[in-house]
Amino acid sequence: MSDRLLGAVCVVVSVAMAWAAQDYAAAISYEPVGPRAFPLLLASGLSLCGLWLMLRPTAGAKAFSAVPWQSTGLCAAAVLIYAVLFQWLGFSLATALMALPVGMAFGGNWKQSLTGGIALGLVMYLLFDKLLDVVLPTGPLSAVLGGS
Repeated sequence: MSDRLLGAVCVVVSVAMAWAAQDYAAAISYEPVGPRAFPLLLASGLSLCGLWLMLRPTAGAKAFSAVPWQSTGLCAAAVLIYAVLFQWLGFSLATALMALPVGMAFGGNWKQSLTGGIALGLVMYLLFDKLLDVVLPTGPLSAVLGGS
């Protein structure tokens, strides 16, 4: 599958996600943003990534389909382990550790992957827990992050 085709599929799926999420509402308002915020945020990110795949220059670009099946299996295993360790390690630490094998599967070295994972874990924690008031587990970092 070419990058442009994958990007188009991502944009179509993101539009469908956003359309489906419009009707999400809680019977009782228990959070300031409600249940529709997370799927809309995911749909926005997916559409931006899809547009980037469709519009980026192709000179020297490595095709998505060039990722070997072993890397796909490694990514799936990393996400499965992430789900198991999420509550125990907390969001930020589990996300940073999950990003390490996933980043390396897509060609990054261990320093880039770990740095990106740490940044992703902390930024997403701050976005969801502090800005959107979505409670996330902090695990061993509860003293640093000030969460539950």
